[in-house]
Amino acid sequence: MTNELKICGWQSGRTIVKTRGFLVVLSGPSGAGKNTLLAKVLPKVPGLTYSVSATTRPPRPGEKHGVDYYFLEPREFQEWIDRGEFLEWAEFAGHRYGTPRRFVMEAIAQGRVVITDVDIQGARQIKQVLSDGVFVFLMPPSVDELHNRLKGRGTDSSEAIARRLEIARSELDAVVDYDYWILNDDLEQASETLAAIIRAEQSRVRRATFMCRKEP
Repeated sequence: MTNELKICGWQSGRTIVKTRGFLVVLSGPSGAGKNTLLAKVLPKVPGLTYSVSATTRPPRPGEKHGVDYYFLEPREFQEWIDRGEFLEWAEFAGHRYGTPRRFVMEAIAQGRVVITDVDIQGARQIKQVLSDGVFVFLMPPSVDELHNRLKGRGTDSSEAIARRLEIARSELDAVVDYDYWILNDDLEQASETLAAIIRAEQSRVRRATFMCRKEP
């Protein structure tokens, strides 16, 4: 709080608050429900902006380029890496995933709150670049439920599901590296919790600049 604001008090002028943008990183094992939770929370927080990731995996039924993901050929993805266009990237289950840098950094500079969903490797990379980010770990109710969700997608082979589950078991220990955790056993409750986290982070004093405008 500046001296000017202390002199102004809340008596002879109007307090103006300018908030800085930041990135919310939603992470967790494959099948924890990150995409579903994102779709649920975006309407709950006005101005919340989703950062579309890029991937080399083929689109699933109903997915659209530029909306769900930027679907890139392996050669294109490598070109993006070479040009430094990813905030983070990682390989998972035979495919590459990455977060475009320019969109996130420009949105933050404009004071917007950006949210993205990445795997554990990606979250670690982002934390090295944007330590001021908010890192949220989404936990599935159980490994059995995780298996049911992956199987229910109908998009992965039995071998691929087994690999994802094996990776997920080791990834659950990473929760201690995050700022918050959410148990995704009830979608409505999980979305309310995530929305509350974002609203609280928007009200952090360290993300605000206070100014006093003198009344005429």
